[in-house]
Amino acid sequence: MDKLSKIYVAGHLGLVGSAITKKLKSKGYSNLVLRSKDELNLLDQNAVNEFFGKEKPEYVILAAAKVGGIIANNTYRGQFIYENLQIQNNIIHQSYIHRVKKLLFLGSTCIYPKNAPQPMPETSLLTDTLEYTNEPYAIAKIAGLKMCEAYNLQYGTNFISVMPTNLYGPNDNFNLETSHVLPAMIRKIHLAKCLKEKNWDAIRDDFNKRPVENINGSAPMENILTVLDKYGIRIDPDVLTHSPGTLNVTVTLWGTGSPFREFLWSEDMADACVFLMLNRDFKDVINSVEYTNKNEIVNTHINIGTGVEISIKSLADTIQREIGFDGIIKWDNTKPDGTMRKLTDPSKLHQLGWHHKIELDEGISLMYSAYLKP
Repeated sequence: MDKLSKIYVAGHLGLVGSAITKKLKSKGYSNLVLRSKDELNLLDQNAVNEFFGKEKPEYVILAAAKVGGIIANNTYRGQFIYENLQIQNNIIHQSYIHRVKKLLFLGSTCIYPKNAPQPMPETSLLTDTLEYTNEPYAIAKIAGLKMCEAYNLQYGTNFISVMPTNLYGPNDNFNLETSHVLPAMIRKIHLAKCLKEKNWDAIRDDFNKRPVENINGSAPMENILTVLDKYGIRIDPDVLTHSPGTLNVTVTLWGTGSPFREFLWSEDMADACVFLMLNRDFKDVINSVEYTNKNEIVNTHINIGTGVEISIKSLADTIQREIGFDGIIKWDNTKPDGTMRKLTDPSKLHQLGWHHKIELDEGISLMYSAYLKP
C-alpha cells in the first residue's frame, strides 16, 4: 500500500472510521475514497456494486457498522444483526468481485463467549455461549470474520480481521439513548455537575449541541429536567449538599459497577489498523507455526487492545474526578451488568511489534476537553 493507493474507508464519519481516516491522512495517504450514508447506502447491494465498479478501490477498510451500548444492543436486536450482516456481505463480496488487493474488517471483542478465559485469546472464539444482551451484534461480527477467512481460503483473497476492545475518543457518540458506557458516563456526569451548580446556560447549550429525544436547549426547563431524570440525572431532596447555592444532585448508572472493562483510545486503534495494513497479510497467518494443520485454519483474526482493565465503578470515579462533580453516583442493580470481564489478550499484536500509547487517565482528560469544545 503506497501513498497514492486508492483506499476506501467505509464508515469514515464514525468513531472508528474517522480515527483511521485521520491516521491515514497524517501518514500521507491522500487518495482516499469516502462516502457518507446519504451518498452511499451500504445496505443496498446494487448501490454497493455500482460504487465498486465505478471507483475500483485498491484497498478497503470496513469500519462501517451499526453500533451502540448495552441498551441499544438489547433493544434493537433485529436491526443490529440485519444491518451489520448486510453491510459486511455487500462490501466483502464486492471487494472479492472487484479484486481488491487487501481488506481490513473491523469487529469487536464482544465476539468472545460470555465466560471466555481472561484475558481472551483469539483461540477462545466459538468455545461457549455469547453474552445475551449483545448476541445479535456479536453473531454478525463473527460471520464477518469467518466470511473473510472463507473467501481467503476459497478465492485467494487477502482479507484480514481485527477485533478492537472497547473504544473511546474524538468523534465519539454521546447520544444518551445509544452511546457506549464511557461517553455516556462523561455526558451524564457533566450534565449532573451543571445541574448541581444551577448552570442552566451550560445545560441548554449541551442540549442544543446534542438533543435528547428531540428535546433541545430551547425547550422549557421542566421538559429538560424530565429527560435528565429519565436518564438518571436528578435533583434528590434526600441527599444533603454542603455547597451553598447548589442543588442536591445524583447520577444513577446501570448495573452494580462491578464488571471490568478494557478501554482503548480510538487513535491508538487507528494506528494499529494502519500498522497491520502495512505489515500483515493473510499468507502470514497461513505460514505461521500456529497452524500446523493446514486443513483447519481458524482464529486468523487479531485482537487490538491494551491488556489493562478497570471496574465500571472505578471508571465512574475517575470520570467524576476529571469533571469535578461532587454529587453522588448511585447504581441501579435491577439493570444488567453484561459480561463481568472482557479483557483482551493482545499478545499476537505485541509479537508483531505494536503497543498502545495513550493510557486511560490521559484519554479521559483528552476526551472531556474535546467534549467541551464548541
